Amino acid sequence: MDRRSLLTAATGAVGAVAASQAPAGATPPAHPGPGRRPVTAFNVISDIQGDLRDLGVALDDMRRTNPASSGLAVAGDITPRGYDAEYAAVTAELKRHSHPRTVAWAIGNHEFYVPKWRDPETLAQDTWPNGTTEDSLFRSFYRFAGRGSVRAEHSFGGVPVLSIGTEKYMHYHDPKLWDEVWIGEAQFAWLEERLAYWARRRKPVMVVTHHPLPNTVSGSHNRLYSRDYLQADRLLGILGRHRDVFLFCGHTHWDLALSDWYVRRVVPGTANPEGFSVVNTGAVQTGYTDDGKGGEVTVPGAFNQGLQVEVFRDRVVVRARDFAAGAWLKQITVPLSTWI
Repeated sequence: MDRRSLLTAATGAVGAVAASQAPAGATPPAHPGPGRRPVTAFNVISDIQGDLRDLGVALDDMRRTNPASSGLAVAGDITPRGYDAEYAAVTAELKRHSHPRTVAWAIGNHEFYVPKWRDPETLAQDTWPNGTTEDSLFRSFYRFAGRGSVRAEHSFGGVPVLSIGTEKYMHYHDPKLWDEVWIGEAQFAWLEERLAYWARRRKPVMVVTHHPLPNTVSGSHNRLYSRDYLQADRLLGILGRHRDVFLFCGHTHWDLALSDWYVRRVVPGTANPEGFSVVNTGAVQTGYTDDGKGGEVTVPGAFNQGLQVEVFRDRVVVRARDFAAGAWLKQITVPLSTWI
């Protein structure tokens, strides 16, 4: 069982595009060149896991820095365990704060942790699944997200945002597995079709998923997260064809201050030697970093991080934000292959 499960019990090649770094607390520099005003700007967070206070802090900070935000993407682990009451608490917290009308929810592994509990107060992993069906866990997510599937497409100011995620909780299907991601044929076909559709229309595409793909951003080289996808090569093969795809992923909670918070992932055989963009989303609840021994260690102090994404006609700017400190950590400017 991985570190995420223990938390609940207790409670090709990579190349970087040059980044411009902003000191903590500094105002990000003005953007030179054509299109000084973005076409749209939106926010990305992940791994709330019941930390509603920090969610409120993040929402208030996003409102100050991006008051006209066209959307909010949440890259999974919305709840600590997946109980309906926990989803309801997130909804209630959202209502207490200003936030974008359009929210793109991705499913995370914590949305499947109800079966470890006999009731909300009694941990009972030895008797998993404690009468909880796999189908009921998906139904809870669907009711909360207001849709009938894991995959979804939203528009943030005219920019397509695709949410993807696992369609099985694997411990129901193989006792040796737990949180691994399984994607069905229909979801693969849908993703392939939507990426091709938007490529023909010369649009960058934002893809939101919970788990990081191997050999991409912070933590994905670590033994804890290197095998999260059961069909990693197939997913990489689809994403890797498109230069203007941006994949946002959470799960690791690894600090956005790390140098590999953003990478270009090149997938051999895709005829795209420049690769696609992969961005770590940080986390609202608790931060981690490499312990230097193949594991991880908690980041000390207050931790509450996420992203602000600005899409211009010719580039995308991704800014890492420390919501707790109200400070910018760094930013990356990624040129688009075509103007939009």
